[in-house]
Amino acid sequence: MTSAALDPPVEPARAVSAPAATASPAAPAPLAGGALVLGTFALSLATFMNVLDTSIANVSIPAIAGDMGVSPSQGTWVITSFAVANAISVPLTGWLTQRFGPVRLFVLSILLFVIASWLCGLAPNIGMLIVFRVIQGLVAGPMIPLSQTLLLSSYPRAKAGTAMAMWAMTVLVAPVAGPLLGGWITDNISWPWIFYINLPVGLIAAAITWSIYRTRDPGPRKTKLDYVGLGLLVVWVGSLQIMVDKGKELDWFNSPQIVILAATAVIGFAFFLAWELTEDHPVVDLRLFGRRNFLMGTLALSVAYGLFFGNVVLLPLWLQQYMGYTATWAGLATAPVGVLAIILSPWVGKNVSKIDPRKLATVAFIGFGIVLWMRSHFNTQADFETILIPTILQGAAMAFFFIPLQAVIFSGLTPDRMPAAAGLSNFVRITAGAIGTSIFTTAWEDRAILHHAEIAETVNRSNSAASLALGQLGASGYDGTQSLATINRLIDVQAYTMAATDLFLLSAALFIALLVFVWMTRPAIGGAGAAAGGAH
Repeated sequence: MTSAALDPPVEPARAVSAPAATASPAAPAPLAGGALVLGTFALSLATFMNVLDTSIANVSIPAIAGDMGVSPSQGTWVITSFAVANAISVPLTGWLTQRFGPVRLFVLSILLFVIASWLCGLAPNIGMLIVFRVIQGLVAGPMIPLSQTLLLSSYPRAKAGTAMAMWAMTVLVAPVAGPLLGGWITDNISWPWIFYINLPVGLIAAAITWSIYRTRDPGPRKTKLDYVGLGLLVVWVGSLQIMVDKGKELDWFNSPQIVILAATAVIGFAFFLAWELTEDHPVVDLRLFGRRNFLMGTLALSVAYGLFFGNVVLLPLWLQQYMGYTATWAGLATAPVGVLAIILSPWVGKNVSKIDPRKLATVAFIGFGIVLWMRSHFNTQADFETILIPTILQGAAMAFFFIPLQAVIFSGLTPDRMPAAAGLSNFVRITAGAIGTSIFTTAWEDRAILHHAEIAETVNRSNSAASLALGQLGASGYDGTQSLATINRLIDVQAYTMAATDLFLLSAALFIALLVFVWMTRPAIGGAGAAAGGAH
C-alpha cells in the first residue's frame, strides 16, 4: 500500500490544474548505462549553476556597488531582484510544463539563464544589472523543480531514492561553494566573471540534456492561461518578498512603505487564494494542499528550511563581525558542512524506499537540534575547532533532511502533477528561507540591543572589573572617550554573541517541535518509490 491509497480521494474534475483531469500519459522507460550517467550529470550541473547563483553574488556586492558608484544598500538589489523574480516564477512550473513540455522548458530555461548571465556581466550600470537579474530570476524558476521530475523519470522506481540523493547533494553543496567561489573570483579576477562562468556550464548542461531527453518529451499541450491568478501571484509574492528584503533597512512596521507592502501582500494573497480555488484552470494547483502528505511534508520542509537558512546566514555574520574572522576563514568554518552530507546522501537515497521516510527525517530534525544546542554554548572565547565540530556534524543532518521529506511530499502523485507539486513545494521553501533570513537578522540585532543594555548597566565605577579595565586602558594611553569606546566594543561582542546563542537555542527547540508535522504525515510505504510514482 502506498500513501496514495491512504490519501482522501480527489475530485476527478479538480485533480489536475490545467487542463482538466485526463488520463495520465504513459511515462518513458528509465534510462540506463551511459545515458543515465550523462543525464544525471547534466541535470545536476544545471541545478548546481542555478543554486550557486543565489549565493555567489552575496560577497561581491561591495565590489559591484563600488564599480557602479552606488551604496552597498542599493547594491543589495542585485540579490533582491533575483529572489523576487525567482519566487514569482517557481510556482508557474506546472502550467509552463504543460504549455511547452518539460524537456523543452528545462533546456529553454538553461539557455535563457545563460543569456541573462552574459548580460549581467556586461551591464553598464546598476539599473541595467537589476533588470538582467530580474530576467535571470524569472527564467531560473522552472529549472530546479524540473530537475527533480526529470531525474525521477530517469531512474527505475526502486532507485528513485538514489535520484533524489543526487539532487540533494547538488542543492546542499552549491550554497556552500557560492560565497567561496564568488569571493575568490571577485578578489582575483573581477566581479562580472561570477556571471560569465555560467556560460560554459549552462551550454554544456543544455546540450547534454537535449541530446538525451528530447525524445522523452511528451510535447506541449494547449492550456488556458489564468491571467488573473498570475497577476495576483505577482502582486502578493512581489510585495511579500520586497517587504521581507527591505523590512530591516526601513525599520519594519514603523515605515509606511512596509505597512503598504504588508497590506498589499495580505489582500493580494486572500484574493489569490479565493480565485485559484474556484478557477477551472488555476495557474498554481493549490488543491495539492488537500493531500495530507503534501501539506504536512511541505510545512515541515519549509519551516525547517527557514530555520536552517536563517542560521546559515547568522553564523558567518557573527564570525566576521564579532569574532574577527575574515571572509575566507568564515567560509572555511562553514564549508565542511557538505562533507558528511555528500558521504551519507547516497545511503539515505538507497534506503529511503526500505525505511519509513518519517524515521529518516526524524534523524535530521534531532540532528539539527543537537547541532544548534552545541552552538548555543558558544562564547567569545570559542576557538576554530569548537566552531567547526557542529558544522561537520550538521552535514549528517542535512543528508537525512531533503530526501525523506521529498519522498513524503511526492508520494502518490501522478506524472502530470509532479511538475506542479515540485514547483509549489519549492516556492514555499524558497519563500520560507527568505523570511527566515530576515527574521533571524532582525531578531539577532534586537536581542543584542537588549543584552547590550543589560551589560552596560553593570559598567560603572562601583564595578571593580569595569574600574580595573578602564584603569588599564588609561595606563595604556587611552583617554576617557577612547576607553569607553573600547569597553563598548567589548560589550557589543559579548551582546551579539549572547544574542546569537539565544537564537541557536531557540532554533534547536523549534526543530524538535517540527517533528509533529513530520509524524502527522501518512506512512509512505516504499519511500522514494512512492515519490517516484509521479515518474512511472
